[in-house]
Amino acid sequence: MDNHVVIMAGGIGSRFWPMSTPECPKQFIDVMGCGQSLIQLTAARFDGICPKENMWVVTSERYMDIVREQLPDIPESNLLAEPCARNTAPCIAFACWKIKKLHPNANIVVTPSDALVIDTGEFRRVVEKALRFTDDSSAIVTIGIQPVRPETGYGYIAAGEHITTDKEIYVVDSFKEKPDRETAEKYLSEGSYFWNAGIFVWNVRTITSVMRVYAPGISQIFDRIFPDFYTEKEAESIRKLFPTCESISIDYAVMEKAQEIYVLPSSFGWSDLGTWGALRGLLPQDKCGNATVGSDIRLYESKNCIVHASEEKRVVVQGLDGYIIAEKGNTLLICKLEEEQRIKEFSR
Repeated sequence: MDNHVVIMAGGIGSRFWPMSTPECPKQFIDVMGCGQSLIQLTAARFDGICPKENMWVVTSERYMDIVREQLPDIPESNLLAEPCARNTAPCIAFACWKIKKLHPNANIVVTPSDALVIDTGEFRRVVEKALRFTDDSSAIVTIGIQPVRPETGYGYIAAGEHITTDKEIYVVDSFKEKPDRETAEKYLSEGSYFWNAGIFVWNVRTITSVMRVYAPGISQIFDRIFPDFYTEKEAESIRKLFPTCESISIDYAVMEKAQEIYVLPSSFGWSDLGTWGALRGLLPQDKCGNATVGSDIRLYESKNCIVHASEEKRVVVQGLDGYIIAEKGNTLLICKLEEEQRIKEFSR
């Protein structure tokens, strides 16, 4: 198999302000305090699935230098710069049309850059299984995450019957929007609904054909760009035509409409790290429920807090219950965890 990985890395991570900023979003930050940024962890978990020369990163022009610095082993020609944000469908088309130019039989995994996976061994097993399924078929596989709580912040995938040749892979019945609490509890109890992790597997023939049917406007734009890939005209062509793409997610553009969509349910300790509360739940906690990232953080009479202060020599917190304390550069945030949905308001 000619396996390739496309890492989508253009987001700004606004819910993790002030740690994540438009100048340096969360995918480029050592969120977990482990010595590697999220995008570095993402690339590393594909070791053994594909070589570095088959890894691709699609990101904003403004982040290209950060990507080069953090992922130096990925070839320069595989770093794709978007001149503006246009959501995931144009992002994916950009990578897949370029891959097709030199790799017409490529088998592709598309993944976000800012999620966390705990069990990388199980992750590789699941992805390799999906790649085998899509290699010589017209199937599209999405990786579903076995829910562990009635989560209202994720979209869901409703699974139908499993396929006759493999009881681990199911036909997708439908994609569901982020539910309210009651609906999320119903999904959890029924057992046939899975979190949508935004990880997709297909071969390049399939995705380009399917996009021509369901996203013809975007396809026509990249068909025009296609002859210019790997030439001196590529950058100019992208800069001129990419902004004319419709801004639309791959879910709306393709996944909710296409045939032969399958889900492979998985449990490998996944989190999209979308909120400070989610991060607190994944970090080691002390006996009072406090989670910290930083060299010298001291808590007194405090519980259920998350402190992220990797740039400070010492942080002392006394008498707080259920707070976010986060610093970056010249900004300090102290906010109740239960009010973290207001962080976008605070960051203006």
